[in-house]
Amino acid sequence: NICSCKIRTSSGPLCQGTHGKLGFSYRMAPRVQLEKAAWRWVDSVRPEDIHREHIEIAYRICVPPCKRGACRRNCKGNPNCLVGIGEHAWLGEINENSFHNIDDPNSERRDKNTFVGLTNLGATCYVNTFLQVWFHNLELRRTLYLFLTIFPFSDYEPRSICEHLQYLFALLQNSNRRYIDPSGLVKALGLDTGQQQDAQEFSKLFLSLLEDTLSKQKNPNLQNVIQLQFCGQMSYVTVCNQCGRASPLPSRYYELELNIQGHKNLTECVTEFLKEEKLDGDNRYFCESCQSKQNATRRIKLHSLPHVLNLQLMRFIFDRQTGHKKKLNTFISFPEQLDMGPFLEGKGIKCVYELSAVLIHRGVSAYSGHYIAHVRDARTSDWYKFNDEEIEKMEGKKLQLGIEEDIAETVKSQTRKPKCSKGYHCSRNAYMLVYNGSPLSVPGFLQRLVDRDNRKFEEWCLEMADMRKQSVDKGKAKHEEVKELYELLPAEDGQQYEFVPLEWLKKWLDDSTVTKEIDNGNFLCSHGKLHPDKVGEAKRISVKAAELLFDRYGGGPRLDGSTLCEECVGQRCRVLRLKNQLAEDYKEVTNLVKGPPKSDEGYWVGKTSLRSWRQLALEQLDEDEEETKHIDGKTNGEGPEITATKENQDEDEEEMKTFNEDILCRHGGLSILESERRLVTEEVWSKLRVYFPRAPQFTQLQEPCQQCLRLEREGKENEALNRMMASEQKSSLLNLFQEKNRPTLTKWPQETDILYIVPLFFVDEWRKFIRRPTKTTPVSSVGNSLLLCPHGGFMFTHDSMLMGDAQHIALLWPGEWEVISRHFLVDQPISICQISQATPNGSSVEYTTQPELCRDCREGFIFQQQRDMREYAQATVYVRKVIDDKRVSAAPEVNVSGSEAEDEREEPVTKVDGERDPDFSQIEDGAKRQRLSDSTIGAAASPAPMASGGKSGIRRSTRHRKLRGEKALIVSANQTLKELKIQIMHAFSVAPFDQNLSIDGRCLTDDSATLGSLGVIPESVICLKVCTAFILDLILNLNL
Repeated sequence: NICSCKIRTSSGPLCQGTHGKLGFSYRMAPRVQLEKAAWRWVDSVRPEDIHREHIEIAYRICVPPCKRGACRRNCKGNPNCLVGIGEHAWLGEINENSFHNIDDPNSERRDKNTFVGLTNLGATCYVNTFLQVWFHNLELRRTLYLFLTIFPFSDYEPRSICEHLQYLFALLQNSNRRYIDPSGLVKALGLDTGQQQDAQEFSKLFLSLLEDTLSKQKNPNLQNVIQLQFCGQMSYVTVCNQCGRASPLPSRYYELELNIQGHKNLTECVTEFLKEEKLDGDNRYFCESCQSKQNATRRIKLHSLPHVLNLQLMRFIFDRQTGHKKKLNTFISFPEQLDMGPFLEGKGIKCVYELSAVLIHRGVSAYSGHYIAHVRDARTSDWYKFNDEEIEKMEGKKLQLGIEEDIAETVKSQTRKPKCSKGYHCSRNAYMLVYNGSPLSVPGFLQRLVDRDNRKFEEWCLEMADMRKQSVDKGKAKHEEVKELYELLPAEDGQQYEFVPLEWLKKWLDDSTVTKEIDNGNFLCSHGKLHPDKVGEAKRISVKAAELLFDRYGGGPRLDGSTLCEECVGQRCRVLRLKNQLAEDYKEVTNLVKGPPKSDEGYWVGKTSLRSWRQLALEQLDEDEEETKHIDGKTNGEGPEITATKENQDEDEEEMKTFNEDILCRHGGLSILESERRLVTEEVWSKLRVYFPRAPQFTQLQEPCQQCLRLEREGKENEALNRMMASEQKSSLLNLFQEKNRPTLTKWPQETDILYIVPLFFVDEWRKFIRRPTKTTPVSSVGNSLLLCPHGGFMFTHDSMLMGDAQHIALLWPGEWEVISRHFLVDQPISICQISQATPNGSSVEYTTQPELCRDCREGFIFQQQRDMREYAQATVYVRKVIDDKRVSAAPEVNVSGSEAEDEREEPVTKVDGERDPDFSQIEDGAKRQRLSDSTIGAAASPAPMASGGKSGIRRSTRHRKLRGEKALIVSANQTLKELKIQIMHAFSVAPFDQNLSIDGRCLTDDSATLGSLGVIPESVICLKVCTAFILDLILNLNL
């Protein structure tokens, strides 16, 4: 009475299926245990004895469904588990916000009595900080609103920079948005939004551009607004120590650039800015009164101060040691009220400024970081922090920099923050201070633009609110649908059922995705039914629920209880039983093959197959399991054509896939190689045949393939002919094969006036055949047309071949050419002749070729070569660091830019005479020889001098041998010299202004010129001399 399913549970000894026998019901187990339990019955049931109850066990029809709360996630091995597929989001209390991912549009609305932020377009935070500071300058804003180019019309749009700035200020003043997009102004300025510029330089250039534009206006208030707001008067006064003559040089300033290095407070910085400077020694001053250079003093005098005083704290300085800018993280104390009276020339003048803005750079590097601004509202005196889109009001109407000093610090500073007196602030990130010495209305034409933008914003808010409402209504309807259908999903015992994909159910319960039609096509086996291996990816549901789902969403095919595949279950049963029996059969076959077979009763098997038959059997059984699964994204239910295609693909593969395939010839017969096969008994073959029913079968009386035997005889005859041919050709052209006694163009041989030319490729292929005649195809023809132009003319001259064009040709003696002509087919003979002529001044020698030179094609070839040298991309050049024409070792390796080529491992180089000249290298006998370049002629046709013994010169590599102190850089022809200097700076740690570059003794000085125009070609060697700081300072002093 024991149930054959043998499945376990802790609930009791009775099987919970429909078998009516004693046994053990399922206990919920992991997926692997469920898989094993579903096929445990195959040990006692043969494939022909399978019944319906075994099929239902294999498809896990009787596995109990899981209850809610019992599983943390869905049991994929249990087709009846409908827990954890996303139903929890629908069966509890519903939050309407879960039906949409649309934020409340009112969160984008500007709050009452707050300011408007600016969007960061990538790396434009430095622009946003200055725009907020200038916006809070009420006088500048009021005057800028008066700017007009033409009378504004109804569809007016800003075009110029001033018009964009007007519109931006109007939006910052009256927009309903929490933040606005400044891309119109940024685009008009031509700024790169992905690259952070120098903030101080941007401020100078923008105010200069604004002043130049406004100066052309007819309104005098507009013409002088920049000067009235930001411009002051000062003078550089030089006093001669000899005669006392003072020479003032008046000047205007828009900001004071203060050095902060070595100072603690703002007063010290201003004092140093105005302190007296001595001019003596080489820096003496030429006095007009004394008419000679005299010692003198020079200082700056402030005559007037602007309404808005901009103080630039020079935090970003150039480090001469590293060749890069760096940031000074020095604490500087500055007051809320600044009295500039003591620094003016007119004594007794009281000039007190109020701190109105502090611009902050957060970060420790000069090349990265983030810019924010603290600005005081002129109307309420409240302080605000402007951080792009985010705006924060400071508490208590006080400037608070303490938090800002602790943010974005990646290194610990050894300097502790000093204590500040009342009315003072300390910062190590402030780089600009703004000091200032009534409600404002927007002009009508600008207000119309603002109103239009506000209407767009309100329309967007209404549209977003409507979309939120539609999503909520749709979600509520889906909620009712899920509540209705989920209760109908479980299939009761004894009732009809269908299968639907688990992934489809999850997507149906996932409101973020669109529910598509039900697709069961991936679950079909080759018989068009439900594959047993796919039951873990499907769920068994009631027929009533399936009808509702298919009616609403469509799809198919429908898989019910009649689609459980008996053929697939039987095949799996056979395979599993064979896998269990394999170990026992392997031992038995191993013992049986030790004895020789009886006469006329054996079978041929491959030795390789016999050695690995156990592994092949496992692979064959696995393949039998997989053969009913999916192939190339289609179901096997589409017909036998797919299986046939797979078999054809397997037959084309070289790797052995089937037993006995190693003794199968390409014609389908028995292989002629007896060493690769052996005889086994009929008993052994019958056991192997069980595992490999489709393996090729050859009895002991089977004859080898006749076609293979014939081809073997013919192959041996061809090999003999090739050996004879190679021996004859080698004896006739022995010097050509051994590269001995070769003619050259540098020293024409006296014994002949004519030499013949063939491609070097032909000679190389012919030598390969001579060396291995049985493994290489014989050379049958000489393709001289490769060396000719389309008109049949020769492409090279005698001089060009001497200069390097001969690297792809080989020269032949006349006798060798006769042998070549007899043994090979020649499409076009090519020869070069030496013609000697007597003249009154002596004899002259000319060289002619046959066919003659095609001048038009030759000129085109030269032009193309030159253009390629000028228009290269991603080519390699070598930079060699020298001092006084001597090569020195390179600086230690640094992390170079991506444009630098990877350095090869340097080889030890011994210093020798002549090393200073890059055009010469040393050979073993100590004599100087000109270095071979990339255009050096190959060994077979090389014009290089021959050794005394008649042997040709050693073939030299055309690759550049990098010397110690050289670095390879990747450059392009359209790259400027300035860009190359930046690459060199990264490679050698030499600043661009300290670099003195030359090539072939010619200095490269024009930084804006391209490398192609400067004559820098691939594989060039550029010499780098370092211009030391002492020499540079001397040049600067001479210029002064």
